[in-house]
Order: sequence, then structure tokens, then C-alpha cells
Amino acid sequence: MSIVSVQHLSKHFERNNAALDDVNFSVQSGEMIALIGASGSGKSTLLRHLSGLLESDSNALTSVDVCGETIQSGGKVSSQARHIRRKVGVVFQQFNLVPRLSVLTNVLLGNLGAMPYWLAALGFFTKPQKQLAMQALGRVGIKDKALSRGADLSGGQQQRAAIARALVQNAEVIAADEPIASLDPSAARRVMDVLKELNKNDGITVLVSLHQVEYALSYCARTIAMRDGRIVYDGDSNSLTPDFLAELYGDESEDLLLPSLTKPKNELARPAVWSNSFSSNQGTLSSGRESRLSETTLPA
Repeated sequence: MSIVSVQHLSKHFERNNAALDDVNFSVQSGEMIALIGASGSGKSTLLRHLSGLLESDSNALTSVDVCGETIQSGGKVSSQARHIRRKVGVVFQQFNLVPRLSVLTNVLLGNLGAMPYWLAALGFFTKPQKQLAMQALGRVGIKDKALSRGADLSGGQQQRAAIARALVQNAEVIAADEPIASLDPSAARRVMDVLKELNKNDGITVLVSLHQVEYALSYCARTIAMRDGRIVYDGDSNSLTPDFLAELYGDESEDLLLPSLTKPKNELARPAVWSNSFSSNQGTLSSGRESRLSETTLPA
């Protein structure tokens, strides 16, 4: 059974402007998938629907299922969304740490979905919860920063803290929205290495939105490409061609970290698996595919 299933998902923020236009795809447990496309193609909007942070357009055929449960359907978020969200760790581009709180406390916030509201509001965390948070920080390589304020971390360290928070959450799926967009290459590689390690060794399913195509090719066997709110490619990352990517990104292709994209843009060379009509966006063809924490001690 698919761990993520999206059927007939559309979203309009304005009457004639479709952020998502009849999106359909599924994800098998343990996959690590890159979501690529130019700015405004719908990547972030799609990831926010997976965790129920946005409601889709009203359509009886629409459904978004995560870990065997429906988080939204027909344009309504499920009444069980809070429970289902515990299974989806969302990593945002802007880190979403609380600057004045310690890194350890920020990671502990991953427990909130599983705690009674009154305990969460008072910030009462148990010793086992703190131990797990420290173990998670060790997994992402910043245990020594546990007592630092969130604001004192570098961008890459903040992003790894956000991933540690998803670990504490015990997420089965990580939806990472442009997690390396504002990072230098060294920090970006460390963040992607962490995501890959969790995917490979822990079996966590990862959907990562990326603007830097070279990271999609290096870290993800499967890539989903979007344009104008539609999926125009879903298949092997190795089948992507420079001409296809140049067409996908248009003027933005000059900023991509893929030197071959500077070649002259001839007629689009179609990958083996792609939409029936890229330029007109009519129809898509999808290929389909077929304790985590080591013991550490708390800071004094």
C-alpha cells in the first residue's frame, strides 16, 4: 500500500490562477523523491496539502492519504488531522525554530502532537523525552549545540535541528520544502546527507522540494517535476535530460547548479517518462515505483 496517495488535487488561491491543477501521484514507503520545478510551479503548495496545512478546492474526487489515513478529502481537512500530522514531519525553508528557545527545547516541540494540550502549553517534558531529543540531535550532528539559542545557530544547523524535531516526532514521512535553498553548498550537502541517512537507515519516506537540480540527481532515485501546478514528469532521476530541465525552468535555468544546462536550447529532448504534452500541460504519465536513536546523555 502507498504511504502517500494524492488524487485529483487542485488548489486555486485566485479564481483563474491554479496553484495545483488535478495532481495525482503515489509514494511507496521508503522512497526518497525530489520535487523540482521553477518558482511558482506548485511544489510548496503540494507539500502543505500533505500535512493538512492547506485545504484543497472542493471536489468530491479529491483525496490526500498519508500512512493509510485520509488527511483531507473533498476540500475538507479531516477531523483527525492532528493525529495524522504526527506522522508527517514538515521541514520548512525558513527553519521555523523559536529563536529565543534553546535548540533542545525546539527539538522537544516535536512531541507536542502527542501530548495533552495543558502539558504542551506549560512546556512540561519528561526525562525520557529529553533523552530522545538529545539522541536526535546526535543523529544530525549538533548535540553540542543543545543548550544554544535557536537564533545562535547557522542556517545549516537550524535546518538540522528542524530535522531532529521531525525525528522526535517519530515521523514516518518527512516533507522538506526547499530545505537547502538559503544554504551554502557545504551546509546544503550536510542537510541532504542527513535526509539520505534517515531514509536509508531508518526507512523514513522523504519528499524533498529542491530548486538545485544537481542535488535531485545525486540524492533521489525518483524525481517529480512540476510546471504551472501540474506534474509534467514522474520517473527516474537519471532519465532527466539537460534540454528537458532547461525547458522546465525557462529563464531560471541559468541559475541551476548543472553546467550542462548552459548548452543551446534546441527542441526539447523528452525523457523516457513524461507528460503527453509538456508545452500544453495536457495530461501526465506516471511511472510508479514499486529504535532509530543511539543512546546519549543529557547535558548538565
